[in-house]
Amino acid sequence: MRHYEKHRTKRIGWLRAAVLGANDGIVSTASLILGVAAAGADSKALLVAGVAGLVAGAMSMAAGEYVSVSSQADTERADLAIERAELAEAPEQEHAELAEIYVRRGLDRALADTVASQLMKEDALGAHARDELGISEVSTARPIQAAFTSAVTFSVGAALPLCVVLLFPASLLMWVVPGSSLLFLASLGSLAAKAGGAPVLKAASRVAFWGALAMALTAGVGALFGVAV
Repeated sequence: MRHYEKHRTKRIGWLRAAVLGANDGIVSTASLILGVAAAGADSKALLVAGVAGLVAGAMSMAAGEYVSVSSQADTERADLAIERAELAEAPEQEHAELAEIYVRRGLDRALADTVASQLMKEDALGAHARDELGISEVSTARPIQAAFTSAVTFSVGAALPLCVVLLFPASLLMWVVPGSSLLFLASLGSLAAKAGGAPVLKAASRVAFWGALAMALTAGVGALFGVAV
């Protein structure tokens, strides 16, 4: 009988970028709308500010994710190049290094030497990348995937507060925007927790708390300066 296990680590790359993008889209756009609304702006100004925030934020998220994850990918490639050169120049020392890793993980010396020999015979660079450098197929940096996921999810998240601006009069937005945004954030945290196998209540509360703090601070700044745009 085949034993089947469903692990969620393969989702880490896109799930992290998706949650970051959607969370930032909701929080930054809702906070921007509240800050401008607190300064006395009308619905048209709020909508213009929100749309501008959506476009700027999506591009910023995409660029930031691509640059940061590309830096990680560059580092991984550089480390693999070093490891490839060391395997060509000193294979015995690299074998001993890999065997020592397995000894520290609990294997006896003889078995560790055997495992290291067999793995290096099959794929020496892959074995060292995985067990020495911690680079695997699951954790490999994917800049384009991260950039695209963040931009799309940011846009979706930012569109939610904008829909609220379209549906409600300006006089109600100071209450409706934060209330609906907290609901959106709690839902996002719950979905992310379910996708990652984490506790739902803890994730939803965490996301909602930081979103509420950001919106409160931004609204306070808008009310303090009180300048209509």
